[in-house]
Amino acid sequence: MALSIGIVGLPNVGKSTLFQALTKKSVLIANYPFATIDPSVGVVAVPDERLDKLAVFSNSEKVVPAAVEFVDIAGLVKGASEGEGLGNKFLSHIREVDAILHMVRIFDNANIVHVDGEVQPVRDIETINLELILADLETVGKRLEGAEREVKRGLAGQAGKDIANEHSALKKSHEALLASKLASTADYTKEEKDALKGIHLLTMKPMLFALNRETGGHNIDEVRDGRFEALQEYLVANNWPFVLVDAHVENDLKDLHQEDKATFRQEYGVFDDGVNELIRAGYQLLGLMSYFTTGKEETRAWTVPQGSTAPEAGAAIHTDFFHKFIRAEVVAWNALLNAGSYATARTQGLVRTEGKEYIVKDGDVVEFLHG
Repeated sequence: MALSIGIVGLPNVGKSTLFQALTKKSVLIANYPFATIDPSVGVVAVPDERLDKLAVFSNSEKVVPAAVEFVDIAGLVKGASEGEGLGNKFLSHIREVDAILHMVRIFDNANIVHVDGEVQPVRDIETINLELILADLETVGKRLEGAEREVKRGLAGQAGKDIANEHSALKKSHEALLASKLASTADYTKEEKDALKGIHLLTMKPMLFALNRETGGHNIDEVRDGRFEALQEYLVANNWPFVLVDAHVENDLKDLHQEDKATFRQEYGVFDDGVNELIRAGYQLLGLMSYFTTGKEETRAWTVPQGSTAPEAGAAIHTDFFHKFIRAEVVAWNALLNAGSYATARTQGLVRTEGKEYIVKDGDVVEFLHG
């Protein structure tokens, strides 16, 4: 499943450093048919201890984690929507991704120049969002003119319903954008949301924020001068998820063995792997989850949208599991481990037979039977 997250932000906030740390967690691209060889795209493994435990349980020869694409997008500047700093090119790159990881600097360092002279995270976020809003305003304005002409033509049947939904959705998004709000803040019906999907509006994409600290530096979450408190309130008020990360430390540690990492983390005083948390948060932001298949040859995490039925989930393995689905045998990953073997889990009634309507749960171990 080729879903990607674009890393955006002002210049000098740590985007490229984070991308380098992320790409150290890259996976074997041969296992992922959607992967590219573009140097600005990293196919990154989703950390999952459940997968590792199942692999040990089955003594698997091969372990294949879930993966997500991260795209390194060059720094945006004020005026990007009008072409400043090659803005149109970078905005087009954002349009191609499925979600946005917004990198925000939360440390002061006179040696790392800030484009506006000082670190003010709320202002910095608003600077980027305004460029996205202005770009969308131009897109929506043009589409709205066309939609209004189509509505006046009075199309009948489904075509008429479709253009009515698009016109209504465009009007709502246009009003939000004119008020300097993201298009996603408007209240849409399901049909209106569907009508907007093909337009790929920048401000309809889900957003995750990476708050970049500098270990041993002047971090605003430690100095408590009001900037971090204002940032937290702003993120919470907009219902935006965020993760604290030290991109520099994670990049420094990326080439070390696990044992050495632990030693250096102790020296740095950075014990949480912010990058792993970031990857998992990005995976959830995309509305994805994992189910597992496990055996002697391979234990694999399969990526599917949350809420997938058994046939839809099976299609991730092979289309026959969708078109010729008969049934699925399902057991929760931890129930299987606790049972000690698949046979014991079956004897204990932990393995269930499920049909086409079953909604696969995150962490299910599944075997599919098809005709």
